[in-house]
Amino acid sequence: MAAIDLTREQRAEIEKAQKAADALKARYRPLSDDHKDILFQEARSQNGWLDEPVTDAQLHELYALTKMGATSMNSCPARFVFLRSNDEKERLKPALAEPNIAKTMSAPVVAIIGYDSAFHKHMGKLFPHRDVKPMFEHNEALREATAFRNGTLQGAYLIMAARAIGLDCGPMSGFNNSAVDEIFFKDTTVKSNFLCCLGQGDSTKPFQRLPRFEFSEVCQIK
Repeated sequence: MAAIDLTREQRAEIEKAQKAADALKARYRPLSDDHKDILFQEARSQNGWLDEPVTDAQLHELYALTKMGATSMNSCPARFVFLRSNDEKERLKPALAEPNIAKTMSAPVVAIIGYDSAFHKHMGKLFPHRDVKPMFEHNEALREATAFRNGTLQGAYLIMAARAIGLDCGPMSGFNNSAVDEIFFKDTTVKSNFLCCLGQGDSTKPFQRLPRFEFSEVCQIK
């Protein structure tokens, strides 16, 4: 790959970013067990919700954290639709699998995590130091794979960001993607990936924690 020809200003920005990274490492402290529990160890997918609202401020903070997660070439292909009104959730309802209707309709917010297969049109803004738009422009398979993979990553970041700001999550894939795309993304280049209910979970609703694989079952060190 050809070397990047950077301007003086760009080099100064890179040097500033590198110093900031060093400063961050210097002040790093491991997360407490409580933080690890909230994010991973004791966090649960929710099946019911308390009647407590999710505010605009929380949704803006949620996205502010989510957007900072790494994506390939900073492509940022995820697109989020937050359904909070009953009318909008009613539009979603016909696309839901029957077992998911009650818990979805009662959630304070339902996030549709989608991805834009035309993300490459924004690469001049998102990856300004190199013109990478042509590598995607005439390669639909590469665009689709990149958008889906990195959009999924951003959806995972959203789950962790939600937990970090005190929201519970109920991610799910039990719905008709084509129906959701027709309802919410018609005549666009965005497709739905998965849904995630957001709010304060009802602690009487989760089931027992299901098994996970042990390290030796699914990991290799070579």
